[in-house]
Amino acid sequence: MPDTPTPLNRLRKEWRERRPTFGAIATIPSIQTVQIMARSGLDWIIVDLEHGPIDLNAAHAMITATSGTPCVPFARIASNEPWLAKAPMDIGALGINFPMILNRSDAEKAVRALRYPPRGERLWGPFHAPFRWGVSMADYMASADDDMICMITIEHVEAVKNIDEIMATPGIDIAVIGPGDLATSVNKRGLIDDPEVMLLIARAEEGILKSGVPIGGVARSAEQANAMIARGYVALALGFDWSLFQRGIAASFAGIKR
Repeated sequence: MPDTPTPLNRLRKEWRERRPTFGAIATIPSIQTVQIMARSGLDWIIVDLEHGPIDLNAAHAMITATSGTPCVPFARIASNEPWLAKAPMDIGALGINFPMILNRSDAEKAVRALRYPPRGERLWGPFHAPFRWGVSMADYMASADDDMICMITIEHVEAVKNIDEIMATPGIDIAVIGPGDLATSVNKRGLIDDPEVMLLIARAEEGILKSGVPIGGVARSAEQANAMIARGYVALALGFDWSLFQRGIAASFAGIKR
């Protein structure tokens, strides 16, 4: 086993160098959709096991569909539970997006779920991940702790209140702000431009940037994306598969007389 295995995941280096990366969330259980997305310039895709109708068999196929591209597959799980993170990692995801991180205890639990002992509590069993990445089991194991991205989501008013203690947790690789759930948590469903919600986003952003941990978020337009990059964002979600599909159709109709 080499002392310094070659990393499978390029994103940590890019974020460390403050290069912006772009991704999307895949909610449709479709190999073909992911193949198109992965070959369209996205740096990463999050396979959605929280809200999308995707089971582990479909998730495995979708993760495998990123093969042959620079696109890095992550998985979003339904709850901050190690047993939910285990299988997506073992079938090839190189990161887990943990929802509803509310305090330091939640953050520590997420971090430990992704690393093998002594750094964490991940159990051995990555039977299919080495096949996805074209490496031996020994090589996968040698770099697994460093390849795996711990992505936490700040998406509740309680998390914003505790942002400094959350961001002081060692082992967080990136923190993303979820405006939709953040708005919902203060009874402003769908109103992500509401002044109260915008203040919460700004406070979360301030806490993450101050910590030095890479920051991610959602960009609904090129103008917004450029402004976020100027403020230090390095991971920008451009949409969901379904929303990108809708936008493409809408753009096709633009200018047509009907």
